[in-house]
Amino acid sequence: MIGNVRAYSGIVTKIHAMRAKLLKPEDYQKLAAMQTVTDIIHYLKETPSYGPLIEQMDESLYHRGNIEKILVQSLYDDYIRLYRFADMKQKEFLKIFKKRYEADLIRYCLRIVFNHYKVPFDLDYKKSFFDRYSEVQIDRLVMSNDIGSLVDNLKGTEYYASLAKIRDSGAKTLFDYELALDLYYFSTMWKNRKKAWTKNDAAILTKDLGTNMDLSNLQWIYRAKKYYHMTPPDIYTLLIPIQHRISDEQMKALVEAPSIEEFFRIVNSTFYGRKYQFDQQHNVERIVDQCLRQIFITAFRNHPYSLSSLCGYLFLKEEEINKITTVLECIRYGLSERETMQYISDAKSYDSRQQGGNRE
Repeated sequence: MIGNVRAYSGIVTKIHAMRAKLLKPEDYQKLAAMQTVTDIIHYLKETPSYGPLIEQMDESLYHRGNIEKILVQSLYDDYIRLYRFADMKQKEFLKIFKKRYEADLIRYCLRIVFNHYKVPFDLDYKKSFFDRYSEVQIDRLVMSNDIGSLVDNLKGTEYYASLAKIRDSGAKTLFDYELALDLYYFSTMWKNRKKAWTKNDAAILTKDLGTNMDLSNLQWIYRAKKYYHMTPPDIYTLLIPIQHRISDEQMKALVEAPSIEEFFRIVNSTFYGRKYQFDQQHNVERIVDQCLRQIFITAFRNHPYSLSSLCGYLFLKEEEINKITTVLECIRYGLSERETMQYISDAKSYDSRQQGGNRE
């Protein structure tokens, strides 16, 4: 324990200072009452996290697309601050954590290619981060005009083999490629949890990733049944073949449940259902982040001198970004302050646990 305190005391102090700069509940209340994107930008310009980046923008560029880029840059800036302050072991973890940003970038590029958007596409705002901290080369990705060239442009990265295998199999849908990426991401992260972390760190990583995978599987089963009426054999192809607190028997029963009502009955008999009662109103999609947030916050409270301090801060930062993005979306649709606050309270973290989160 003393060794942990010594190893983490510096970065924990840094994280406390960074957490103090996160938006407070009263900030979201003020943002929810605003009527225009420009109002939001002017408000964020006065904050320590976003102000320096917005200061670099010309006011003629004050629109939603550009402010969302600023939000992502702020996340990357915070990652860099932590990385520079971290010791070698903490840096090793942050390199592993960065895979979520790489997977999100590749997923974005897959969608661009499959939807035949104009190339080269705009990723300049991510370029400096990826050039310095990743083997994924944005200069190559942005010139991809079909799935073959996109996969080829990932040569030299850890993601190439999995996506090349799917391409060479003759797969033709975005779904196939996103699923291959998701399965690679989760299986790799699951292996990395076994690295030479402390006992507490390994337990926290196992709990975080295991919960994420379990809830992602529950979410996919729910969506497959509710929206697509898929058969059990097809649903099985969606699932991450790793389970944490759901038994094989329970997973089989969930996949083969004949109705949504039966699905919820079985879910509520699982570890997660006993903690969070699932139903049509409080379904899997609404509870995923609530559960993950509790894991991070509890772990940080109980074990502040551990990797949970890094995980917890980056989770909160991602959550903040998604809440701001939600406010911008609510303005677009002209929603009231009350409606906007409701959407903010339901908002998921930055990448929506995007490993599988957007399969519609």
